[in-house]
Amino acid sequence: MDKKLKKLIEENLGETVNSFSGVGGGSIADSSIIETVSGKRYFLKTGFNGTMFFNEANGLKELRKPGCIKIPDVIAVDNQFLLLELITPGPRQKDFWTVFGRQYAQMHKFTAKTFGFYEDNYIGATPQKNLPSEKEKNSWTEFYFNKRLLFQYRLAEQNGYATSELKRAFNAIELKIDEILKGSEEPPALLHGDLWSGNYITGPKGEPVLIDPAVYYGHREADLGMTYLFGGFSEQFYNTYNKAYPLKEGWKYRVNIYKLYHVLNHLNLFGTGYYSQAVRLMEYYI
Repeated sequence: MDKKLKKLIEENLGETVNSFSGVGGGSIADSSIIETVSGKRYFLKTGFNGTMFFNEANGLKELRKPGCIKIPDVIAVDNQFLLLELITPGPRQKDFWTVFGRQYAQMHKFTAKTFGFYEDNYIGATPQKNLPSEKEKNSWTEFYFNKRLLFQYRLAEQNGYATSELKRAFNAIELKIDEILKGSEEPPALLHGDLWSGNYITGPKGEPVLIDPAVYYGHREADLGMTYLFGGFSEQFYNTYNKAYPLKEGWKYRVNIYKLYHVLNHLNLFGTGYYSQAVRLMEYYI
């Protein structure tokens, strides 16, 4: 560990770091486990300068507010590091997915008056714009199209991915977005923002634990749509969720419009391997 970084962490902890061991995981930040002279162990993220670690810390703190699902505690944060409670994994409970679905539904019942968040943050390594215009504060359709789909499409233009095919499909989505989302109106719910199989872990008691959020207040279907992107979760998760907090009719029809945001983001982050999927998701509606 860099001496300056070590000193900075020790100043925040008030004790000496005794050991440091790297662990595999994220593609954006470097992850490691540190242990202090008193025997306390923490999870450390480094390797990024800027606001990302502050944004992640604020997102984790927001997710803790409902008090219904396990979230790692934020120990200390700086523009060079994020220090978190170390979650030691345990065997998964037999009813893991049932518990997860029920707790996630409870989290989504925690709402705000307006869509968005008090600060912008990141979705992966891409900036995520959360500060709404006056019109977007109370219109999910306006917020989602402008701050999510249009933002990613413009990035795709800058990155050279906006072919005539992609442009035609996106223009058609713009014309149909009101129709696609009609009837799904709900209050802004607290969202993890980036929920897939890599962003939850199993805690020491076998319970679900949320990590690596991209928090904002939006439509809860957007959170569930993301869970389908890489194969989906167990049906127990969705069934239990729907019993605890029933979804509006047509929610499965809207899954693809919410997957689209993340696929466009993957196109911008990782290249043309995601191009065809982005086009197919739009063609589903046109």
